[in-house]
Amino acid sequence: MKTIRFLILPVLLSSLFVLASATKDESKETERIHKAANVIKDFGKMEETIPHDLIADCKGIVIVPDLLNGGFVVGGKRGRGVAMVKLDDGTWSDPVFVTLTGGSFGLQIGVQSVDLVLIFRHKGVLTKVKNGDFTIGGDASAAAGPVGRSTSASTDYKMEAEVYSYSRSRGLFAGISINGSDLAIDKAANAAYYGDSITSRDIFETAKINTDAVKTLKDALGAL
Repeated sequence: MKTIRFLILPVLLSSLFVLASATKDESKETERIHKAANVIKDFGKMEETIPHDLIADCKGIVIVPDLLNGGFVVGGKRGRGVAMVKLDDGTWSDPVFVTLTGGSFGLQIGVQSVDLVLIFRHKGVLTKVKNGDFTIGGDASAAAGPVGRSTSASTDYKMEAEVYSYSRSRGLFAGISINGSDLAIDKAANAAYYGDSITSRDIFETAKINTDAVKTLKDALGAL
């Protein structure tokens, strides 16, 4: 009997460890979705924000909370966020977890944390990321987006760029450039949140997840 107990105990401990790890991993992704929702809510409170018309016309969005942008002569960017596309009925897809990395050169000193939002004209541009890294400014043209709650309140935007960027900076830099940054699917995060069998394409094509975090994010986008 003692031998059986010794055999069972490690198995139970291993099972608990696996369950705890899975819960911990999923909580990280849930936190990321909540942070993305908070970024959108904060943007909505700003006087100079993303125009309503641009949100209505766009086909995709990437939200990267707390993007770290820093450097001393040679700079770098690294952040984890979520990407979503509009479905045929005008609703938002479930969030796909992504990473954004990039470098820059120039006379720059300092480190800042930036909340970054990228607006995509065509969802096909964004869904291409499933095939690998996607270079902003290379694979798709990028430009700073117009500001104002309506396009009439700001300079009329010309729909020439594929991606429009918006950022809220906290730190030593005055602004941020996203050209040359690589957008990639965070496969580990997607597997932790959705399961190993689902692909980024599957997530982009559906709106099945009804967790509090996802609902909060979609509500925030609807309010914007």
